[in-house]
Amino acid sequence: MSAVFVRVALDHPLPTLFDYRYDLAPEPAPGLLVRVPFGRRDVVGMICEVTGRSDVPAEKLRAVDAICDVCAPLADEWRALAAFAADYYQRGLGEVALPALPQALRDASRWARLFAPEECYRLLAAGRAALPDALPARASALRRLAEALAAQPTLAAADARALHPKASATLDDWQSKGWVALETVDDTTGAVQPPALTDDALLPRLTHEQQEAVDAITAAHRFAPFLLHGVTGSGKTEVYLHALAGLLHARPDAQALVLVPEINLTPQFEAAFRTRFAALPDGAIVTMHSGLAEGERARNWIAAHTGRARIVLGTRLAILASLPKLSLIVVDEEHDPAYKQQEGLRYSARDLAIYRAKQLGIPVVLGSATPSLESWWQAEQGRYTRLSLTRRAVAEAVLPAVKLVDLEEEHRRGRASIDGLSGPLVAALKGRLERGEQSLVFLNRRGYAPILSCDACGWVAGCPRCSAYVVLHKPERSLRCHHCGWESRIPKSCPDCGNVDIAPMGRGTQRVEETLASAVPGARVLRIDADSTRRKGSAQALFSDVHAGEVDILVGTQMIAKGHDFQRVTLVGVLNADTALFSHDFRASERLFAQLMQVSGRAGRSGLPGEVMIQTRYPRHALYHALGRHDYVGFARSTLAERRDAHLPPFVYQALLRAEGRTLEAALAFLAQAAAVFATLPGADRVTVYDAVPLTIVKVFNVHRAQLLLECASRAALQTALRAWQPALRELRGVLRWAVEVDPLDI
Repeated sequence: MSAVFVRVALDHPLPTLFDYRYDLAPEPAPGLLVRVPFGRRDVVGMICEVTGRSDVPAEKLRAVDAICDVCAPLADEWRALAAFAADYYQRGLGEVALPALPQALRDASRWARLFAPEECYRLLAAGRAALPDALPARASALRRLAEALAAQPTLAAADARALHPKASATLDDWQSKGWVALETVDDTTGAVQPPALTDDALLPRLTHEQQEAVDAITAAHRFAPFLLHGVTGSGKTEVYLHALAGLLHARPDAQALVLVPEINLTPQFEAAFRTRFAALPDGAIVTMHSGLAEGERARNWIAAHTGRARIVLGTRLAILASLPKLSLIVVDEEHDPAYKQQEGLRYSARDLAIYRAKQLGIPVVLGSATPSLESWWQAEQGRYTRLSLTRRAVAEAVLPAVKLVDLEEEHRRGRASIDGLSGPLVAALKGRLERGEQSLVFLNRRGYAPILSCDACGWVAGCPRCSAYVVLHKPERSLRCHHCGWESRIPKSCPDCGNVDIAPMGRGTQRVEETLASAVPGARVLRIDADSTRRKGSAQALFSDVHAGEVDILVGTQMIAKGHDFQRVTLVGVLNADTALFSHDFRASERLFAQLMQVSGRAGRSGLPGEVMIQTRYPRHALYHALGRHDYVGFARSTLAERRDAHLPPFVYQALLRAEGRTLEAALAFLAQAAAVFATLPGADRVTVYDAVPLTIVKVFNVHRAQLLLECASRAALQTALRAWQPALRELRGVLRWAVEVDPLDI
């Protein structure tokens, strides 16, 4: 028998495959996961090639230890997607393929348990009758377990353990009493076919524009990129639901992928999908995001990989999920910067969604009230089909009126403000409270105050590890760096001069929450930001309070600005928007306009008149005037004209080389060497290389950072040059880390 060798992709910075001898009984196949020795460790890799020869002498090759034969090989299409991402974003194949898998799947010791038939508990009639009286009054965990059993046909053993630490013993006891039954469900097969879906007559009636959009999407049986441009509240989600229903009616075994930008948007989408597709079998709708426990994420990935999951809802990491029967991709809020990964493989999930749809020959829907200028430009050129929803779905609902509160004028007229809240805004908040309506106050800055300073000597509290100020968090009585996490107690006096009158400057959401409690007496004020939603499930609970009407004024950051359907909100107040008007980042105005349009769209969704009040010192700024008209089209066209004149994306293509060193001089020296090497490459004359510069926040966690910007009118020419540059960059020394980022969003 001739020798068999396999070439394996490993999660390693070297952009190469590693040869191993294959001596095991099951035949190897590309896409299978294997455990191999690498250095002094055993690691999991993916077979990419099976061959009868190797350039490495056979006696020097190590052998594959084990193969994950219980998991079907990753399909050719999935491996092609990973290879494209690796090539385009200038990383090794293993750096893409392996991190795309759940952590539990990269641990060979867990393979058998992951793919074993799952144990589930089913509540019997005797238990449904006996359990309510058998539970102690204060046993909240037991009650959650009983409610979960009653709410669904079966409850997975792993989910039960997440609800109650002693769930196994408790359920065994209930089983002995005849209250629950233990069943085994084989989740590794995709043979289950869904029954008929909800009758069309029971679905919400679509507007004419919505129906045209649904018809266009469902009629597409090949690669067809759609840009669904709908004003806030126009019913884009309903278009997605009808398109999914049409797909699953026509092809019951088809799979669909729905991407959302943030984890906190998944609960409402999941609830809508489960309600609409209640007839689908258990496990046919799954979520994928970093907030899931590793076991749950692995089970959901396996359900998608085996074809059992029909609808996969997730954040950006879900774009790399294995979906063998993928037939439709939806990217909601496609403009959102959260779709761009900022660490490791710096990919754009939206752009990979377009590529994946083209690769598979399927439709892809990009939805937004404020599309990215890149997507808008593609639609203007006819490469994407634009579908427009120009009116709100609720017949009596209209877009909110936008009012600019001129802070300079308020000051000139001697009108008092209350710690940053203008008189007109406070009056409007009180009016909504009297009418029993809800208000939303938006400030994209968390904490109590961004600066703590001394008036006597000018001292400002800074982070000892970063070139940034620390943020005052008053409820926690601490100073915290939002870049590295460093914390300290609030000093009682200035550490430089001893002055006890140190004071906070500026405002964060905590300070606004405190101010509103006194400025609007009797109002129930709730703050939602990254600090108030740290615990798992806390964001969902807080949003539930808002929807239930238990909140009068909601204060928050960008977490509350998009996607949420607040039926009772009629007033939106915006604080401190001016800071983005004069940013050095050429995308700042685009992001600000999108952010303000999105947060404005939370008002007046149920038919009650909505109003948006923006506090500004620049009421004549063109951006605010376009916002007042809800004129995204005009804003996009004028901004694109500016970008064309300035030779900025989407009219040119960019890449960054970032370097991190122990000193700034080391990082800049590395980039200077890299630029000199680049100049010698073939085709380098077609690429503009700018001078190396420090990042805005130059030091983070005692590491100094700098960057080198490259720009080219041809995407292909830039990619060719970057590929040729990589080997030379690996030969350079002098920095801790370096990375190439293609299509950067933050420059």
